[in-house]
Amino acid sequence: MPRKLTQLGRRVAIPKSPDAAKLETVANAHRDGDYVVRFTAPEFTCLCPITGQPDFAHFVIDYCPAKLLVESKSLKLYLNSYRNYAAFHEDTTVMIGKRLAAELKPKYLRIVGFWYPRGGMPIDVFWQTGRVPANIWLPDLEVEPYRGRG
Repeated sequence: MPRKLTQLGRRVAIPKSPDAAKLETVANAHRDGDYVVRFTAPEFTCLCPITGQPDFAHFVIDYCPAKLLVESKSLKLYLNSYRNYAAFHEDTTVMIGKRLAAELKPKYLRIVGFWYPRGGMPIDVFWQTGRVPANIWLPDLEVEPYRGRG
């Protein structure tokens, strides 16, 4: 039975928090073989839990689906729900990865948060579930390391 999508094709407000955000899924129509789905979110924002100032990141999310795919609009709304949420870079990256893994139960998932510098130091956070399936080609991340201006 198809899952009911409640956000796609409708005007939906950004959820007030990650906990309030609803990640929606659809059936994976190609469960007969393994493949990788990649989402990039180069304009992610949240708040520093100490100063309240905005933090910015470029996320790359790769997963090898099992039975479910994440519906992309719901993922965008979920990521946008962090806009007024305060958490450290490491916590934010791992929370997103764990939520996606719990909802999708993928064969493999990797999330990388390339955080822009605050105080002169960028922080890159890598989190994954298990190992890449043997028959999967996982593309390079293709995100240049932060070099500052000039």
